[in-house]
Amino acid sequence: MSELTGKTALVTGGTSGIGRATAITLAARGAHVVISGRNPERGAEVVEKIKADGGAARFVAADLTSEDDVRRLAQEAGEVDILVNSAGAGAFGPSASFTTEQYNTLFDSNVRAIFLLTAALAPKMAERGGGSVINVSSGSAVLGDDNNAIYVATKGAVNAITRAFAAEYGPANVRVNAVSPGPTYTSAPAMWLDRYIDLIPLRRVGQPQDVAEVIAFLAGPGGSYVNATVIPVDGGLTAVEPPKPPVQTTGWIQNA
Repeated sequence: MSELTGKTALVTGGTSGIGRATAITLAARGAHVVISGRNPERGAEVVEKIKADGGAARFVAADLTSEDDVRRLAQEAGEVDILVNSAGAGAFGPSASFTTEQYNTLFDSNVRAIFLLTAALAPKMAERGGGSVINVSSGSAVLGDDNNAIYVATKGAVNAITRAFAAEYGPANVRVNAVSPGPTYTSAPAMWLDRYIDLIPLRRVGQPQDVAEVIAFLAGPGGSYVNATVIPVDGGLTAVEPPKPPVQTTGWIQNA
């Protein structure tokens, strides 16, 4: 018996990056994983990987920018004990260059989908005695990030909605938390991410598995008393002041 045996987990964005690593990790700990994404081929690859490793999984195609698809996903997922809202969209550039359509797309996928899935599934978790919702936020939500205003706003909303849902569903033993990854080797170019290495106290960029392990902790019994938190998984980037330029250490005169 593994710690998540008998549990069903829905992982959005489960076909790549952090979502893929999370789906595989939860399945390895015994959960039956429902993987959601837009690409059936990538979804089938993850399902095959999980089954080859002895786990259980299935794929449900859904475009989370579509309200109808989100509501259909909530129905097709069935009885979900663990909801991991990992799917998200990003768009970078000068704020004046963005269209209303781009703005709406980011908020639809990064915020509305979380709201609709949680509102649909958390009450059913409560009826069955409890559950866990884990949202994937971003360290950008707490840092000023130029040319990234819309994405940052969506992730700030994720942090806020995490706390609000935790207050709403916590009394029914449904825990709602978020992880806040820093630079992570996913779809972004490695050269762009590597620029952060000298700013990260651990001096490395994160891997999807680093984040997946924290999500799995929150989903399992070890996280049973963790609620309404946003956990940074960023090597200390958002908690520690960045390195300073070298300071001259000779020739100083201290006044008495």
